Amino acid sequence: MGDAGEGLVDAESRLAERMEEREQERRNAKQGAKGIDPERVRQMESLRLARTEMQRQMESTAHQARKQQLSQAIGEIDKRLAALSK
Repeated sequence: MGDAGEGLVDAESRLAERMEEREQERRNAKQGAKGIDPERVRQMESLRLARTEMQRQMESTAHQARKQQLSQAIGEIDKRLAALSK
Protein backbone atom coordinates (compact mmCIF):
# COMPACT_ATOMS: atom_id res chain seq x y z
CA MET A 1 0.00 0.00 0.00
CA GLY A 2 2.90 2.35 0.73
CA ASP A 3 4.20 1.95 -2.82
CA ALA A 4 0.99 3.37 -4.25
CA GLY A 5 1.36 6.45 -2.08
CA GLU A 6 4.95 6.92 -3.19
CA GLY A 7 3.86 6.67 -6.82
CA LEU A 8 1.26 9.35 -6.28
CA VAL A 9 3.78 11.66 -4.62
CA ASP A 10 6.27 11.00 -7.43
CA ALA A 11 3.60 11.69 -10.03
CA GLU A 12 2.66 14.95 -8.34
CA SER A 13 6.26 16.10 -8.12
CA ARG A 14 6.87 15.22 -11.78
CA LEU A 15 3.72 17.07 -12.75
CA ALA A 16 4.82 20.16 -10.84
CA GLU A 17 8.29 19.91 -12.41
CA ARG A 18 6.81 19.55 -15.88
CA MET A 19 4.54 22.55 -15.32
CA GLU A 20 7.55 24.64 -14.29
CA GLU A 21 9.46 23.50 -17.38
CA ARG A 22 6.54 24.41 -19.64
CA GLU A 23 6.24 27.86 -18.02
CA GLN A 24 9.96 28.45 -18.52
CA GLU A 25 9.66 27.36 -22.15
CA ARG A 26 6.82 29.84 -22.66
CA ARG A 27 8.88 32.65 -21.17
CA ASN A 28 11.84 31.74 -23.34
CA ALA A 29 9.64 31.55 -26.42
CA LYS A 30 8.26 35.02 -25.80
CA GLN A 31 11.74 36.48 -25.33
CA GLY A 32 13.51 34.88 -28.27
CA ALA A 33 10.84 33.87 -30.75
CA LYS A 34 12.89 35.16 -33.68
CA GLY A 35 15.88 32.84 -33.24
CA ILE A 36 14.01 29.57 -32.67
CA ASP A 37 14.99 26.54 -34.71
CA PRO A 38 11.75 24.58 -35.23
CA GLU A 39 13.62 21.32 -35.83
CA ARG A 40 15.50 21.67 -32.55
CA VAL A 41 12.26 22.44 -30.71
CA ARG A 42 10.66 19.37 -32.28
CA GLN A 43 13.58 17.16 -31.26
CA MET A 44 13.51 18.44 -27.69
CA GLU A 45 9.77 17.91 -27.36
CA SER A 46 10.09 14.43 -28.81
CA LEU A 47 12.81 13.58 -26.30
CA ARG A 48 10.74 14.96 -23.42
CA LEU A 49 7.79 12.84 -24.45
CA ALA A 50 10.01 9.77 -24.75
CA ARG A 51 11.44 10.45 -21.29
CA THR A 52 7.96 10.75 -19.81
CA GLU A 53 6.95 7.43 -21.38
CA MET A 54 10.13 5.70 -20.15
CA GLN A 55 9.52 7.05 -16.64
CA ARG A 56 5.95 5.73 -16.74
CA GLN A 57 7.15 2.31 -17.86
CA MET A 58 9.82 2.21 -15.16
CA GLU A 59 7.24 2.90 -12.48
CA SER A 60 4.94 0.17 -13.70
CA THR A 61 7.46 -2.63 -14.24
CA ALA A 62 8.41 -5.11 -11.55
CA HIS A 63 11.45 -6.61 -13.29
CA GLN A 64 14.78 -5.26 -12.11
CA ALA A 65 16.54 -5.87 -15.44
CA ARG A 66 13.87 -3.86 -17.30
CA LYS A 67 14.12 -1.06 -14.74
CA GLN A 68 17.85 -0.93 -15.35
CA GLN A 69 17.33 -0.75 -19.13
CA LEU A 70 14.81 2.04 -18.73
CA SER A 71 17.08 3.91 -16.34
CA GLN A 72 19.90 3.79 -18.88
CA ALA A 73 17.54 4.95 -21.63
CA ILE A 74 16.39 7.87 -19.49
CA GLY A 75 20.03 8.79 -18.85
CA GLU A 76 20.71 8.82 -22.58
CA ILE A 77 17.65 10.97 -23.22
CA ASP A 78 18.81 13.38 -20.52
CA LYS A 79 22.24 13.64 -22.19
CA ARG A 80 20.63 14.37 -25.56
CA LEU A 81 18.34 16.99 -24.02
CA ALA A 82 21.31 18.65 -22.34
CA ALA A 83 23.20 18.74 -25.63
CA LEU A 84 20.23 20.32 -27.41
CA SER A 85 19.72 22.85 -24.64
CA LYS A 86 23.17 24.36 -25.13
